[in-house]
Amino acid sequence: MDGFILICVVMCLFLLALGLKFLFDYAVAKQELKQHIEEQVIDHSFSLKMKKSRREKTLEKMFHYADDFSSLGNRINFFSESHEVERWLMQASYPYKLTVERFQGLKIFMLLVGFVVGFMLMIIRFPLSQLLIILLPLAGYFSTIIWLKGKAKARQDELGFVLPDFLDTVSVTLQAGVGLDQALRDIVPYFEGPVGEEFTRFNQEVNLGVSREQAYRHLLERNDNEAFQSLIKSLIQGSRLGVPVATTFKIQANEMRSMKKEKVKEIAAKASPKITLITTFIVMPTAMFLIGGLLLLNMFTGEDSLFKLFE
Repeated sequence: MDGFILICVVMCLFLLALGLKFLFDYAVAKQELKQHIEEQVIDHSFSLKMKKSRREKTLEKMFHYADDFSSLGNRINFFSESHEVERWLMQASYPYKLTVERFQGLKIFMLLVGFVVGFMLMIIRFPLSQLLIILLPLAGYFSTIIWLKGKAKARQDELGFVLPDFLDTVSVTLQAGVGLDQALRDIVPYFEGPVGEEFTRFNQEVNLGVSREQAYRHLLERNDNEAFQSLIKSLIQGSRLGVPVATTFKIQANEMRSMKKEKVKEIAAKASPKITLITTFIVMPTAMFLIGGLLLLNMFTGEDSLFKLFE
């Protein structure tokens, strides 16, 4: 019996020593991986963490209160299905560290804020307060959705606006004989905003072992800008067919500049009817009202006014 107990004790000590060895090996491997990521993946010359303004810090703190309503927001998902919200957040680069759950809670939080404001207006007997207590909660709910969609659209537009200059720079670097990976590492730090963020993440994925085509497809999933998607699809096709990357970048830069010119012409063409509408319904009636008012003043208060003619 004593021998059996001794064997059990020895086995326990052996297993304990083996577990400690495996734990030590895990800690060493984890440290090596962290060091590899710091040295090879993270680009210290391009920091995505910009100094936050006081307004951004205030909004981030306020958004934390939305977490309490996330479960309710997931059930009340009119015009904001979770997969749609995930796409908008990706396109907007997750502003203010928003997640799908926090955004779903944020719209409910804003709905309650609108209701509280409407109730207070009703207490002080504000005009149309009975209508505002219904409209303000709806405005709080839908304004949150409109805000996020606007952030996503603005970021995608900025991505397409900066892209031609980025492509020209990369094209010149590639023609000088530099490889694509090295060219992106050298050029990306000089481009802030969406272009720098997207291609920095692309470099990180490639350095971590993700295939280049898969990293390209991740770029397509995160962005829906027409010019950007056209570039990435051309790069995928060029890598399959063996087309030189420098040629692809140069052709795409010229095409995007043409697309930008057509976009500006389209915006200018849409602006003309709006200006005509404003002139017809605002400027002209105002001018006629001023002229008519001056005529009436001269008729009744001037030296040759109607009152003096009848004196």
